[in-house]
Amino acid sequence: MEAINNLNLQSLLDTLVSLSTAFILGSLIGIERQYRQRTAGLRTNVLVAIGAAAFVDMANRLTGHEGAVHVTAYVISGIGFLGAGVIMKGDAGVRGLNTAATLWGAAAVGACAGADLISEATLVALFVLAGNTLLRPVVNAINRQPIDDEMSEVTYTVCVICNRMAQKLVIENLESLLERADYPIGKVEVRPFAQDEVQIFATLVCTSADSQSLENVVDEVSLASSVSQAFWSTSTTD
Repeated sequence: MEAINNLNLQSLLDTLVSLSTAFILGSLIGIERQYRQRTAGLRTNVLVAIGAAAFVDMANRLTGHEGAVHVTAYVISGIGFLGAGVIMKGDAGVRGLNTAATLWGAAAVGACAGADLISEATLVALFVLAGNTLLRPVVNAINRQPIDDEMSEVTYTVCVICNRMAQKLVIENLESLLERADYPIGKVEVRPFAQDEVQIFATLVCTSADSQSLENVVDEVSLASSVSQAFWSTSTTD
């Protein structure tokens, strides 16, 4: 009987508008993600938007605006766990940050729709889409620019693949060459590579280095007969 007493056609229509708005706007965001074959695609973004809208709408109906504010706070923190699931860290760096941020945006769209802020929900969806589409050419243009060694703050790592029996001599030689170039080593890590070889990873202390100097060090290390390969790489630090 309680369910029948709570049945209110006007309130039900309001909920329908909120969920429909969340569905349509979440679909717009999700289609863009699906087109680019991201981890969280059409269905995930739609479900996030609808879920956020449903929770906020329910709280708004039961306890008014104050309850909706509390539930919105939980939606914001809860979506962080879902976003963490699509973030992956690999050898090439961290992937999925943009997808996680998009899910956060989809949740914001749903929360606005659930709070009956339809115009605001539409604006948020448009800005999320703009961030994922209009800014892409800008990002690509920036990424194509060469790294300014003097201005960038990165982690420099020199990797040497050598014979297992000669690793101690190779490390000593590498340390000597880098110190001579004024690039002291902060950490050295040795990992198994092949049957008779190991990988030596030397992380430099500096956060800015001259590319040509590192190339010269790598070339000199490669002259040793026990070394099969040597190179250096960079990774961005937060």
